[in-house]
Amino acid sequence: MIDRRTLLGATAALPFASPARAQGASPAWPPAEHFKLWPGRPPGAGARLPAPRPGDPRSERELWLTGVAEPVVGVYRPARPDGRAVLSIPGGGYRFVSIENEGINVARALNPAGITVFALAYRLPGEGWADRADVPLQDAQRAMRLIRADARRYGVDPAGLGVLGFSAGGHLAASLTVGHDDRVYRPLDAADRQSARPAYSGLVYPVTSLTTLSAHRGSSDSLIGPTPDPAIAARYDTPRRVTAATPPLFMVHAMDDTVVPVEQVLDMVAAARAAKVPVETHLFDRGGHGFGALNAPERSPARLWTELFERWTRDAVSRTGG
Repeated sequence: MIDRRTLLGATAALPFASPARAQGASPAWPPAEHFKLWPGRPPGAGARLPAPRPGDPRSERELWLTGVAEPVVGVYRPARPDGRAVLSIPGGGYRFVSIENEGINVARALNPAGITVFALAYRLPGEGWADRADVPLQDAQRAMRLIRADARRYGVDPAGLGVLGFSAGGHLAASLTVGHDDRVYRPLDAADRQSARPAYSGLVYPVTSLTTLSAHRGSSDSLIGPTPDPAIAARYDTPRRVTAATPPLFMVHAMDDTVVPVEQVLDMVAAARAAKVPVETHLFDRGGHGFGALNAPERSPARLWTELFERWTRDAVSRTGG
């Protein structure tokens, strides 16, 4: 059975391992309330759609997805919604989707604060889709537009919809943040007239660039290939695309992360400061990679990032008029 560190090419064991799930029980995916992104076959579908790879979908500690032929969004409503909402984008090096640790558990952490969480199970670029580099962004854009189109039904404020991404999902969240207007698919319906722009963006131990010395090679090879077209590589180098119009940023990273170097966050911070974009950053001395929303040890400062993010979103939404 594979594990996340092997897939991501880490050179050392994670300092904080995810606690084993009680009795090995898996959470339900998709949840009872969910919606499909595309009314028919997704953009770029080949003759054969991908199927889950045997042995890949789950490790001993968390539920993973591969072979995502039909991307969906799981809806997790709080008992007392306050209008805020986030699209949670799990990581996995663009080779799998860590839907439990960085999707379902995000809802468990943020729902009590009144935030509605939409967990995205997006397509993976190396599974036979045309225009592979654009496939994850197609799904992220479409998800944002569909949520906004049905905001009243979900009880969320369209102006308070943000994004929260982890690792390679952090790269996808950053790509959405700077490339929400990129024309990566042909509009299908009225929902595609909605904006895909996040009101704010949370990036947790994110990959931000695919071409710098600190880039995570696995994510880069999976998304754009080992010898990418320079124009495509530049389009997915997110710090270079930060402008004064970029939404406010919130970033979390551990200094001892051996999978995604902290320089990935520092480059994004520098770009945001140069463009005068509001940015809040929390760098923890220990935490490793992949601690998600709930898996840092109880007494670790890294355990508190979800509370910090929740408080920060209130200010971010007020700045944007939500």
